[in-house]
Amino acid sequence: MFPLLTLLPKKDRAVRFRHPWIFSGAVKKLPEAENGDIVEVKDAEGNSLAHGFFSPQSQIICRLFDFGGLDKASAVPDFGLAYWIAKFGRAKALRERFINPATTNCYRLLHAEGDFAPGIIADVYDQTVVLQILIRGTERLLPVIEAALRTMGYDHIFVKHKSSSQHLEGLAPDSQWLGERPSLPLTVREHGLQFFVNPEKGQKTGFFIDQRENRKLLGKLSAGLKVLNTFSYTAGFSVYALAAGAAEVHSVDISKDAIAMGNENVALNSGPAAGAHVGIVADCFDYLRQTTAQYDVIVLDPPAFAKNAKSVPNAARGYKDLNLLAFRKVTPSGLVMTYSCSQNIDKKLFQQIVFSAAADAGRNVRIVRHLDQPSDHPINIFHPESEYLKGMLLWVE
Repeated sequence: MFPLLTLLPKKDRAVRFRHPWIFSGAVKKLPEAENGDIVEVKDAEGNSLAHGFFSPQSQIICRLFDFGGLDKASAVPDFGLAYWIAKFGRAKALRERFINPATTNCYRLLHAEGDFAPGIIADVYDQTVVLQILIRGTERLLPVIEAALRTMGYDHIFVKHKSSSQHLEGLAPDSQWLGERPSLPLTVREHGLQFFVNPEKGQKTGFFIDQRENRKLLGKLSAGLKVLNTFSYTAGFSVYALAAGAAEVHSVDISKDAIAMGNENVALNSGPAAGAHVGIVADCFDYLRQTTAQYDVIVLDPPAFAKNAKSVPNAARGYKDLNLLAFRKVTPSGLVMTYSCSQNIDKKLFQQIVFSAAADAGRNVRIVRHLDQPSDHPINIFHPESEYLKGMLLWVE
């Protein structure tokens, strides 16, 4: 038996539609439970609906991971090791349908709610898994998560907490290796190209895995052209452009460590072509304002400007300014690849922002393709919030 969380009358509709979040305003009776406990969710009439992780300090008071009550299961699982091995196994099977291990050995294994596993991000780098533990419930489940991953053959596991989750959920302050620490940086393959990854020091889990297919697309568009990669981090887009025969590639990032790692990634892949690459330590807004250079292709892949709903207006101004600057620096008939990874800015709003920048630039702009996250970042159809990365490939006359 699990502690019971009872919903108010007529507040069970979202759960019946398998949305994994319960907000505090929907609760009639709180469970006798601690932060991170697994609780059973019932409607006002006492019908079992689902199970999830209790988060009493959060507006999202419960994050659901199992909807067995809706399925009228004959028995409630104990949510032990076998349950999580099966759930993780289904997630891995999805990845094996779309990712070729001969050319790519880094991918997202678990995409939180996208894989019906709220509070868990797991990125695979060959035999290493980097975990982002986002809520107290999954932190308390960590020994089981570790055991499940080890049964799947992963030798090294690194746990990395987000600072925002530490504050809201009271998570442990330090990142840690579970067991043996491998030699760092790791070297991984993506579409046959190689990259250094340092999960201890890098952003997110060490590499922006979610741009894999968009990097490949850039490579197809870069031969013989001059490319600017802003917010370049460790130069993923730049490596693809150079491998495809770009004439010149400039990588700009405010972090000198990121530029240094980017230069190493370029050298790892490009050989003599590395001479066509320049890494520049600078604020990307300042660089775009001050440079006199013109580029045939510009990549805009900034960090999330909107961390929450309150920051959306300021973020919108930032995205508009960034795109406006790019429209002024791209050559006639050039391309701009522009992205937002802010979950609080949806596709419609992002397109409106870019439209406003194009109008102010006074240039004709066409959307050639909408860009998004790859297959290893699946979007739970019941949880549209798991779709966070949106982008556009733009033709600028």
